[in-house]
Amino acid sequence: MSYALFIQHKTLPGKRDDVQRIWQKHMMPTIAANDGHTAYFYSFGTDPDTICAFQVYRDQEAAGAFLKKPEYAAYLEEVEPLLTGDPDVTVLDVQWSKPAAQSA
Repeated sequence: MSYALFIQHKTLPGKRDDVQRIWQKHMMPTIAANDGHTAYFYSFGTDPDTICAFQVYRDQEAAGAFLKKPEYAAYLEEVEPLLTGDPDVTVLDVQWSKPAAQSA
């Protein structure tokens, strides 16, 4: 059964673009190469200091394994000074999903 999370980060005022650059440096390549992620959406909220992420993992174990990656630790070390605090994390009980289209 899939394991999904909806995460909202609040950045310090005007720091959203800096956070995105750090995410692109550390997380984008790590997530793209991670078989445990079945879907990932990195998005901006309507508030100029909000970042939202919708993540779908193969299962809860894959989510836990991802948090132990050294790339994740490096990301946290660099990004935490630019955030107002811990993110709001909602665990979702996936009932149904449409598979993503595969790129040719």
